[in-house]
Amino acid sequence: MPRTDQQDKGQQGEDAALAHLGKHGLTLVQRNFRCQGGELDLVMRDGAHLVFVEVRRRQDKRFGGAAASITPAKQRRLVHAAQTYLLRYPRLPPCRFDVVAIEGERIEWLKNVMILQA
Repeated sequence: MPRTDQQDKGQQGEDAALAHLGKHGLTLVQRNFRCQGGELDLVMRDGAHLVFVEVRRRQDKRFGGAAASITPAKQRRLVHAAQTYLLRYPRLPPCRFDVVAIEGERIEWLKNVMILQA
């Protein structure tokens, strides 16, 4: 099945995020982990930490920008996917949620940002 233009742009955003994080010493563990009810764009290792990375790409900051597009419902799906992913570990590593927000050509890495809102 051919990929859509939107899927190609999403892939390019993930590629850019992966390269950016790699320059800062993170290593890829898994890409596009999917489970029923959620998906993790990138799972990375940062020292002892397992990092769940959500990649968001927008053309500009209209409507709040890339990071603002992560709704509470999306956050719940990310937490669910991370919990499912962690079932493979007999002993849980320290974990965090990061966001790579891409607006145009600008990349911003936000560490430890996922806080569920009511």
